[in-house]
Amino acid sequence: MALTTFAAVTSAVLSLGLLAVVQAPFEHAFRARDGAHLAVQFDGAKVTAAQATATVHAAGVTEASGPYPVAAALDTTVGTDCPDEALAGHDNGPLTVTTRPDLGSTSGMDQLALTRGRWPTNPGEIALPWQHYAADCFGASVVFSSLPGSPSFKVVGFANSVTNSATAFATADGFARLTAAGAKSDVQMLYRFATAGTAADIATDKQAVAAAAPAGAVEGGQSYLTAEQQATGNAKAYVPFLTAFGILGLFMSVLIISIVVSGAVASGIRRIGILKSLGFTPAQVARAYTAQAMIPATLGVVLGTVSGNLLAVPILGEATKQLGAASAAGATIPWWVSAVVSLGTLLIVGVTAVIPALRAGRMPTVRALVVGRAPKAGGGRAAQRLASRLPLPRAVSMGLAQSFARPARAVTVGAAVLFGVVSVTFAVGLESGFTKYLDTSTSGFNVASEIVIPTADVGVPWGLHGPNDPRTPHLDATEVAAALAGIPGTKTAFGWGDSGATMVGAPPGGEAPRVFTVTGDFSWTHMELLSGRWYSAPGEAVVGDKLASAVGIHVGDDVTVVQQNKHLSLKVAGINFDTNQGDYTVMTDAATFTAAGLTPHIDQFNVQLASNVSGSDWSTSAAAALTPLNASVESNSGWGKNIVMITMGALVATLTLMMIAVAALGVLSMVVQDTRERVHDLGILKALGMTPKQTVAMVLTSVTLTGLIAGLIGVPLGVAVEKATLSPMGDAIGRHLPPSVSHVYTPGLLIPLLAGGIVIALLGALLPAGWAARSRTATALRTE
Repeated sequence: MALTTFAAVTSAVLSLGLLAVVQAPFEHAFRARDGAHLAVQFDGAKVTAAQATATVHAAGVTEASGPYPVAAALDTTVGTDCPDEALAGHDNGPLTVTTRPDLGSTSGMDQLALTRGRWPTNPGEIALPWQHYAADCFGASVVFSSLPGSPSFKVVGFANSVTNSATAFATADGFARLTAAGAKSDVQMLYRFATAGTAADIATDKQAVAAAAPAGAVEGGQSYLTAEQQATGNAKAYVPFLTAFGILGLFMSVLIISIVVSGAVASGIRRIGILKSLGFTPAQVARAYTAQAMIPATLGVVLGTVSGNLLAVPILGEATKQLGAASAAGATIPWWVSAVVSLGTLLIVGVTAVIPALRAGRMPTVRALVVGRAPKAGGGRAAQRLASRLPLPRAVSMGLAQSFARPARAVTVGAAVLFGVVSVTFAVGLESGFTKYLDTSTSGFNVASEIVIPTADVGVPWGLHGPNDPRTPHLDATEVAAALAGIPGTKTAFGWGDSGATMVGAPPGGEAPRVFTVTGDFSWTHMELLSGRWYSAPGEAVVGDKLASAVGIHVGDDVTVVQQNKHLSLKVAGINFDTNQGDYTVMTDAATFTAAGLTPHIDQFNVQLASNVSGSDWSTSAAAALTPLNASVESNSGWGKNIVMITMGALVATLTLMMIAVAALGVLSMVVQDTRERVHDLGILKALGMTPKQTVAMVLTSVTLTGLIAGLIGVPLGVAVEKATLSPMGDAIGRHLPPSVSHVYTPGLLIPLLAGGIVIALLGALLPAGWAARSRTATALRTE
């Protein structure tokens, strides 16, 4: 009883606590700062300020702000004046710069928040979110390296928009410096809508705004839902499966408590009569039996509350960082969550225990004193007659019929097994999905027998200077590809690299979008497409699922990428699941960049060797061909595991083992009760020659049919719970899951699960079966 309550409370505290911690701060900040539901960026060459302002009359708009000038996707580096030499000159990623009439205004839509320093007051100053600039360099400069003349600004403040409408804030004169240097000035409008609760609502709202503007004027839109997902990080992904386990655990707690208290009443009827004859009132008897349930349940509640709070600390760390907390180490679940879960669980436990306890208290004293312990005569006789006709050993047929002697008890045993089977099926599906997700999300550009990189990059941390930094070496794709093709043992190879470009209209907050240029055939890596096809013609691209979901990109849409202030339009041919190189990605052929006058970067070749080729031997022979090209071979050591998936898997395994143990204990309690009540019958059967092995077979068989039925019902229910849980988990991290992750129940997996009910039932019945087999015949016969 303590174990099942512990499991239920742990899950409930974690799920409710995570929701409260990661959701509440964003919602509070969004309301307090009058956040915008949607920030739309218009092409400054296609729309005037007046035309942008006119979109406030679009269908569904309830409030609007703007227009504001905005310059998106400007590449930056940390200034050389940064006191940290390791960071000085380091790539700082793209920034989206805007200006407002009053940056520090505390009224109006999308009020900006200053978290450190001050607002810029002259053309040479700027404020950035703390996530977009090294804290150790605060007070130094940020350089807009992609613009002619590389204008620099002193970082005087850390500031942010709650919905990430921009990632840099300058004065009007400071913004003018950027446009004078060649930055493209676009127009931004902020909107609130009557209906904006879902991604579909936002998509409809964005279409309404686009319809009210000149054709083709909308370049992109940032939804507050995307900003919320970026802020809450991966923590919300835990909530769906923890909620499912919490509900299963709560139902299991109610069932086990009912079993235990009812069993105590049934086995202690004579004791109840004695207590009442000694003067115990019905209320005192009821309290005594209620206490038998409340004491272990309270222990489980206390331990579960502590466990839930402790497990939440590492999970909440990343979420609080995303929300801008100064220290993630202080992340804790609010006290009211622990109080509500604890008190609510104790209330449910108490109500469940009181019902059979009141039945014990109302039982007449005389009846309690004279009632026998043997089962009622005639129970299950028809079933016994039918079972005896089966071509089975007599002990087995008697066990099969026993389920029908006490139908209510058999149903209770079945319910305990059912919850166990549902939990196991649910957990096996989740674990298989997690494994597939890890396999899929760590493949892509990571699949290779051997990899070839610039010699200058050997031993250097990945991405030290950024793709556009002149210190970053790249490979000569044509020469390296030709050299690899001539090396014996090479089966195939492809090259890829971060082009240093970014996508116009991508979410400014969170991870910067990355545009990869690829050369060669990578079909052998088995990267998965969610929709559309792989690019095959010049000017086509494949967009990552998370970026497509955040921006609302579909197959057939056009996207604009910009490299060093040069723009290129690409047609979206497909949406892929993951490249293992970031959340927001675009892939295109290197030839597309070359044809448009942009520079494709190839930083690595992934090589697949023939099956009979040794990696070390191939590397030795490859060195002679690659060294003159300033390229070197490295073994493919793979990438680190996804800690979120590993943590989820460990939680699922732990909670499932607890559920299985609780289900088996429920069966144990019922079989012990049934065996004790039938001890006299067992004595007669033993006197007639039943052996210990036959006794064990009879007791185990008595729960086998119930376990089989529970398994047949529980597996489909477990599959349904998994299906209802996995999609929300994907939604929480902004991903659509591919079939390889969402369709994991194969016949080879389901058939063993169908036998899970029998296994759980047998586990619970094993101990009482052994006790029945060891009981002495004379002792059993003397039992009344």
